[in-house]
Amino acid sequence: MCWKVTEECLEKGIAACRDGALFRKIGKKISEHAEKYGYGVVERFVGHGVGRVFHSEPIILHNRNEKPGRMVEGETFTIEPILSMGSINSITWPDNWTTLTADGSPAAQFEHTILITKTGAEILTTC
Repeated sequence: MCWKVTEECLEKGIAACRDGALFRKIGKKISEHAEKYGYGVVERFVGHGVGRVFHSEPIILHNRNEKPGRMVEGETFTIEPILSMGSINSITWPDNWTTLTADGSPAAQFEHTILITKTGAEILTTC
């Protein structure tokens, strides 16, 4: 079930996107949906801009936040929420890649890269 709710959170985050929308609406929608099912949003990992530099601004927070900033038509970024069935804290192994929840509980992640349009968001990736 966690994987399905995570996928739904991604969809809700994308639905909040359009030219002029506040970035923090993404985190609000994701958090609301996750909490409805008793899951936590892992805050350490964020979405990011995709441009000439792959990991660039804007930084996309998937949790409730007060970060300023609005989406602009033509902007491209990722939304990639991670939900946990337990701790929202994580640890990374010495290989600097493998990451798990601090309490070892299951987690799930989905992501898309989107393009902001005047009326919404165009999904540029496939799952």
